[in-house]
Amino acid sequence: MPRYEFRCRSCGDTFEVSRPMAQSSDPASCPAGHADTVKLLSTVAVGGSSAKSASSAPAAPSAGGGGGGGGCCGGGCCG
Repeated sequence: MPRYEFRCRSCGDTFEVSRPMAQSSDPASCPAGHADTVKLLSTVAVGGSSAKSASSAPAAPSAGGGGGGGGCCGGGCCG
């Protein structure tokens, strides 16, 4: 079940709530009982190593070299 992070505007406490995705936008009360809360935007880290340097990144394609667009690695993994 997904976890959603909220912050209480009254006391400043940050807390998490586990609930189904269908209830993701439902309001949540803080553990201290305050109702004035906001859902925070969560970030997700996906793979990779934080120790990579900019020099190990793949080179940008040249200006005159065709290219196929696409959303994943120039379209190479899209079928």
